[in-house]
Amino acid sequence: MNTKLAGPAAAPTGGIRLLPLLAAIAIMLGITAWPAALSGPQGGANHWAAMALFWAMSAGFVRGVGFMPRHRAWRLMFSGGACLLGIALAAVRMALLNSPQ
Repeated sequence: MNTKLAGPAAAPTGGIRLLPLLAAIAIMLGITAWPAALSGPQGGANHWAAMALFWAMSAGFVRGVGFMPRHRAWRLMFSGGACLLGIALAAVRMALLNSPQ
């Protein structure tokens, strides 16, 4: 009798996605080498930009290695689109803070 086991093997799978993975690696290396990139004009840390960028990095690694969570909310939170959204939010936040007023 041949029975299939339900469990982790039954989770949805995906292949490696190169673009989110490369974005996550670039964020990781960039922030490690140049942490001052996330500081405001007065030199203080920009926590909102850092949070958006680290969310983008996390989403890029999760989606980039091919892991797809079972729950829909987690899948959306760690998707390639979430990676792009996090990068965009960080860029907008830094541009607004560093623009001349």
